[in-house]
This record gives sequence, C-alpha cells and structure tokens, in this order.
Amino acid sequence: MSTRKLMLAGLLGAAFGAMGMQALHAQARPPAYLVAEIDVTDAELYKQYLAKGGPLYAQFTGKFLARGGKIDTFAGEPPKRLVIAVFDNLAQAQAFRDSPAYQELVPLRDKASKFRAYIAEGVAN
Repeated sequence: MSTRKLMLAGLLGAAFGAMGMQALHAQARPPAYLVAEIDVTDAELYKQYLAKGGPLYAQFTGKFLARGGKIDTFAGEPPKRLVIAVFDNLAQAQAFRDSPAYQELVPLRDKASKFRAYIAEGVAN
C-alpha cells in the first residue's frame, strides 16, 4: 500500500473513531424529566397558557408522557393536574425552563394556576 493510501486510511479511521466516541458520549447523557403539579384557578387563562406553552416543549426536545390525565393516588394528596415531560437531557430541560419564550409565559401561568414544578435527571440507559 502506498504512503498516501496508508495516511488516508489512518485519517479516515481516526475520523470514524471520533464520530463513534461522540455518539457514545451523547447516548450516555441521561434524560431529564419535568414534573409539574398544577391547581388551575382560572380555566380560561390556563387554556391560553397551554396554547402558547405546549408547543415550546418540542423546541427543546420535550415530549409529554402525562398531561392532565387520570391520577390514581395510593399515598398522600394528589395534585389537581399533573404534567410529566421527558427531555433528551438536563441541559435541554433547563434551556426550556430558562428560555425567554417560556419566561414570558410565567406571569400568565401564575395568574391562571398554582404551579409547582421541578426537573429530575433520569438514569442513563
């Protein structure tokens, strides 16, 4: 094999190796879960919040796992409404929460409901 072919093969091998490592690193980042407990105090205002806030989740890799469905309580007081969303990782969930578009909706959210929310980092699979 010529020197050029050997160098090209080495460079390609290094490039593919680096891409593989980057993919493995990305897969190792655990998902993050946003959990919100909500007591709607003004249904009409809350509908406005949902219409504007709901689509923002997808912009930050968020997907709803539970969104206001039936709650079966087995310990303690249940929330009136529950939302659970999953994001690709903690940074994406935090970016959603801290985004100017979401921060703009916080006054509407707080006027329409009593809202308790937190983000939990999941387990890497």
